[in-house]
Amino acid sequence: MPIRRFGGHRSLVSNSQTSKLSYGYKKMNVSKSGYRVFSANSTTACTELAKKITERLGVELGRSVVCQESNKETRVDVKESVRGQDIFIIQTIPRDVNTAIMELLVMAYALKTSCAKNIIGVIPYFPYSKQCKMRKRGSIVCKLLASMLAKAGLTHIITMDLHQKEIQGFFSFPVDNLRASPFLIQYIQEEIPDYRNAIIVAKSPSAAKRAQSYAERLRLGLAVMHGEAHHSESDMADGRQSPPLSRTTTGHTGLELPCSRYQAPFPGIELPIMMAKEKPPITVVGDVGGRIAIIVDDIIDDVDDYVAAAEILKERGAYKIYIMATHGLLSADAPRLIEESAIDEVVVTNTVPHEVQKLQCPKIKTVDVSMILAEAIRRIHNGESMAYLFRNIAVDD
Repeated sequence: MPIRRFGGHRSLVSNSQTSKLSYGYKKMNVSKSGYRVFSANSTTACTELAKKITERLGVELGRSVVCQESNKETRVDVKESVRGQDIFIIQTIPRDVNTAIMELLVMAYALKTSCAKNIIGVIPYFPYSKQCKMRKRGSIVCKLLASMLAKAGLTHIITMDLHQKEIQGFFSFPVDNLRASPFLIQYIQEEIPDYRNAIIVAKSPSAAKRAQSYAERLRLGLAVMHGEAHHSESDMADGRQSPPLSRTTTGHTGLELPCSRYQAPFPGIELPIMMAKEKPPITVVGDVGGRIAIIVDDIIDDVDDYVAAAEILKERGAYKIYIMATHGLLSADAPRLIEESAIDEVVVTNTVPHEVQKLQCPKIKTVDVSMILAEAIRRIHNGESMAYLFRNIAVDD
């Protein structure tokens, strides 16, 4: 029996015991180099996408408890060791956006304090993405959220079709902005009869680049809608349309000194007046007569603009109208309005849970994107290139 020395002391250890120790050491290394997938949602409907992703990866969903206390505080308990592992947190955003954000932050911090090696957030729909620009006296909330996620411990994010690609610059760590367009284009080719007679429609001039990308890939025509039904910013007066009144006093030099903190222009200086916006009547640039109109967008939430656009397209001669969007928020009375409108079908992905809306409106269809999310997780964990998932993706897509 061989003699082993441990800390200056002799010990008898058999060969079988030595092999068991080595095997145990190897197993510990394997666990350290592994990865786990957790869901940060406290509602069952929001965990469906996480289950589909783990099924494709061939792993089990990590054991954790995410709940709301009686005083509405968020509690997260991780029920297994995550030390030294790559941890992926899948967080789909339900209607209660702020609760979902808090669940993600608390879970990320819990994993950070549990010595996880890397914490990667899989957030298919990134909330507050529409608040990514300064509007009057508002704030860039998307930048605030990016800072909060970094502070909580996230080291990487996987998301899909950000409202503005420039949002990636808000983060201090890598962001992979996947695209849902291949899945939606495949749906058009396989599920829309006679899609060759279709035309891609941009609901507003700002959506023209996305619509152009779809049109070029499908070899179809392009139409753009423009008019008063598609403004998104409030034109209400907020005190900036004219210089506020200022009180003046006369000093010993005889000059007029403004006393108000809002200073009017100096005498003799005339600033050019900004012309007020006047939106024209809604128009369609492009021929949609006798064709299938396919409106493409990234987010569909309030559907009033889409309903108005569908009515105009019907008046212009389109005989079928489809709406394709990545994120189907479908808030408020959206299902009822879609059901009563001229829209024939609304196709969205499962980045946001919308099973209740589908029960209310059979026109809503779902495309599964769990495949690309699972592949992104696998590639990031294995250190493989993500370029394959972005093949044929242009800068403007």
